[in-house]
This record gives sequence, structure tokens and C-alpha cells, in this order.
Amino acid sequence: MTGQDTAARYSWGGDEHIFVELAESMSLQANFRAMAITTLLKQERPDGILEICPANASYQVRYDPDVLEPRTLLAQLQDIEKRVGDASDFQLSTRVVEIPVLYQDPWTTETLMRFRDRHQDPDATDIEYAARINGLSGVDEFIETHSSSPWFTSMVGFVAGLPFMFQMVPRERQLVVPKYLRPRTDTPKQTVGHGGCFGCIYSVRGAGGYQMFGVTPAPIYDPSQELPDFGDFMVFCRPGDIVKFAPITREQYDDHVKEVEAGTFRIRTREVDFGLKSYLDDSDAFNARLLEVLRAD
Repeated sequence: MTGQDTAARYSWGGDEHIFVELAESMSLQANFRAMAITTLLKQERPDGILEICPANASYQVRYDPDVLEPRTLLAQLQDIEKRVGDASDFQLSTRVVEIPVLYQDPWTTETLMRFRDRHQDPDATDIEYAARINGLSGVDEFIETHSSSPWFTSMVGFVAGLPFMFQMVPRERQLVVPKYLRPRTDTPKQTVGHGGCFGCIYSVRGAGGYQMFGVTPAPIYDPSQELPDFGDFMVFCRPGDIVKFAPITREQYDDHVKEVEAGTFRIRTREVDFGLKSYLDDSDAFNARLLEVLRAD
């Protein structure tokens, strides 16, 4: 099975961490195994576990060695890995999340024009370049391709609250776009970007190297926890979230910004169970059923 070509590798990180690499390359299958293992670990959580962090094709555990003996933890993790297997029977309780996007917005457009000397194609915008190298007819087809399929949040990190997302289509249909030749020193907050096979949303303004396609009015990081979507935690996105991008107009974008400023904006979400086997059996049919959940009242 793709994503499980080699046995897991366990590495110690100082006295408090153990890092587990499940595969050398990212795939939905490898990431789903990481989700399954860390979910089971959270459910069984032995005394001494401090943090559990799933990633693209790996996970890391922070523990207290004064409470939990390292070799005991290693044995528990290896046992969970064996029980999970290829995770084909695992059902992940997660969310379908709709993220509105103003594609080709003025802010990322202005930013990308300042950094054309760092780009593979100085004469094109990022989205024009992405459309061309993916064999699409132009920007409109690219936006349709980018927004019509769901994206699986494989991990959250790099900077606080930034989700990495893997397009839920067969590999031969995935959008693939290289990062900038040299990173930018500026990226607008809430930019929707792409690098390699990963989509992302920049949670804060700062440096970055991913191609920029648009911007969302939806905050995904609120350290003050004043907005209604952040009552439980300052970071909105969770590993395992299934994201659907929804193209919006400038007028709709401005309306959403006013809602954010008024403290009334909510990201549209629905609870859902996701099973890898059902998805792999017929991904297009599965995605169609999955996205119907967002349209339910």
C-alpha cells in the first residue's frame, strides 16, 4: 500500500520526545495511519504523555520520563501501530469545513508582483503559472479544479495555526506547483497558498515561499479568542479537517470582513465520519457525498 512501504522508524528526541516516521513520502494513506495511531493513543493515553502531534507521514509524542519509562512507551506505540495496521478499518470523527476564497485578490497580487525576481515565471502571476504547468486552459479552470475537490488537513504547524492540506483526488490529478525559487519576505495574512502537493492557509502575515492564489476573509488564528469560532482554542484548524474552498466575489469578501469586525462571522462546518477504505474505493463518489454534508441544513 502506498505510504506503508517501510517499517516505522522510532527515534528519540532528547529525554522527553519520541518521533515516529511511518513513511518516507507523504500520501493520504500514510497520513491516515498517523491519524489512526495518534487517535488511539489519545483514547488510551497512559500517564506521563504530555503532547501528541500528528504530522504528514509521522507523529511525535512528548512525555515525562519521570512518570513514563521510555522503553515502556516505545512498546506501547509499537503495539498500537500493529493494531492499527493499514488503518483501513479506522473511522475518523472529523469536520467538513468551508473556507471562502477571493481568488486573484488585490493584496496577494500586489505582493507577488513585488517578488517576481524570486519566481520561476516573472511574466505571469502565481495562479497563471500554476494553471499553465498543470496543463489547464487558464485561471478559470484552475480555480474550478482547486475549489471543486476537498482537501484533507494533514497537519497544523510551521507557524501557529497554519494548516497543510492534501488534495483528495487520485495522485495523477493532484495540483502540483513548486515553491518560489527564493522565499518572499512578505505574505498577507490568510493567503491561500500552494507548494509541491500541499495547499495551505497562511494564518499570520510573514515570510513564505508557497505560490499565492487568493485570500480568505475567515480568520484561522485568534490568540485573543474573541471570535465565536475560537471559544475552545486559539487555532481553528485541526489535523483531519476536510476543507472545501468556496470562490467568492469582492463584494462577498467585504461583507465577510464586516462580519469578522462585528464579531459575528462563523466558518461553516459540519461533523462527519471519514473512512479511508470508502474513499479509496471510489474517491469521486465519496467526495460528492461528503460535500453534500455542507449543503445540509
